[in-house]
This record gives sequence, structure tokens and C-alpha cells, in this order.
Amino acid sequence: MGKVLEKGAAALDTFLVLDRTVTVVGRSCHGQGSSYDAESRRLEICYDEVAEDRSLFQEARDPRPDDAATAVVAETVFHEAGHALVDDLRLSLSDRNEEDAADQFAALMLIRQGVEGERQLRQAAREYELSAPTGDASATDDRDEHSSDLQRAANHLCYLYGASPTRNADLVHTRYLSARRAAGCGTEWAHVRSTWTRNLAPALR
Repeated sequence: MGKVLEKGAAALDTFLVLDRTVTVVGRSCHGQGSSYDAESRRLEICYDEVAEDRSLFQEARDPRPDDAATAVVAETVFHEAGHALVDDLRLSLSDRNEEDAADQFAALMLIRQGVEGERQLRQAAREYELSAPTGDASATDDRDEHSSDLQRAANHLCYLYGASPTRNADLVHTRYLSARRAAGCGTEWAHVRSTWTRNLAPALR
């Protein structure tokens, strides 16, 4: 996992300049979950979650569960970095909107990396799909600031299609991306990209 954390930190460092350092670490979280701590400015990725994700992919008979779990780590690093940026840039967002914005930042960072980043974003969407039966069943709108796992999966797939419809044409007419929504994904993705680019303007290299 160390290499993917280093790669994520390097991608952020080549893209952004922040006034204060954010430390990216991997650790055992004892069920607390990966997170960004604004006070310590630590972005913490949990070994526990990586093991759980690997098990999910194994149970789904993914041929390369280690690679799939690593892809989810990459998305998680950028998601938590999105929270750090909301804090750093003092963006005024509700809890739900901040979580959605962090997902969108993760999509932005992975899609910027081309084919490999798109592959990782697909795997992150797949993880949300696989975790939905337990994750969505145990969460309610008033207890969880995240969108549902199935909604997060659908959003990632829409951004992928909107960013590169030719390369990701297979995503349309699937359970999570109807032709009707796909028709608007170019507009959705353009809005995500332009909003984050505008917000990031003070920090862009």
C-alpha cells in the first residue's frame, strides 16, 4: 500500500501548492475508517479497509483482488485530499455537499491520469457497488453524510463516460448508467471539472 500512497501524494504535489503540509499515512484504524484530520493535517488510510475491500473483490471472484483493492486506495487518497482542500480553501459546503465534492475531486485526479486512472476509478465504483448491500442498508440520510454507495458508483461511472465517451462506451445501458443519464454526463463532468478548477485556482501550480 505504501507505493500507492506515495504515488497519490506525488500526484497532488505536482498539481497543487498548499500553504501548509498535509501528511499521508497508512495505519490500522480499528474500524474508524480512512479520514482527514484537520487539526493534525493528517490524511489517514486504513489497513483495515484495504483488507475488507480485498475480501469484497475476492468474494466477487475478481481475478486480481490485490490490484482492485489498490485502486480503491488511490481513489480514497484523493477523496480524503478533497476534504483537506475544502478545509484549506475554506469552501463553504454542507456535510453532504462536501462528501460529494470530495468524490468529485477524486474523480478529477484519477481521470487526469488517463487510462490507468480511469481503470482505478472503475474499480472504486465497483467497490461501492459491492459494498452497497451492507453499507446502504445500515445508513440513513440523517445519520450518514455520504450519498448512498450505489449513487456514488453511478456518479463515478457518469464522470468517466462524460470525460471520455468513446473509451468508456461500455458503461452505457448498464445497471448504473442509463442512456438517459449518459446523455447528460458530458455536462455533469464539465461542471465538476470547472467547479473544482475554479476553486483550486489559488493553489494550482
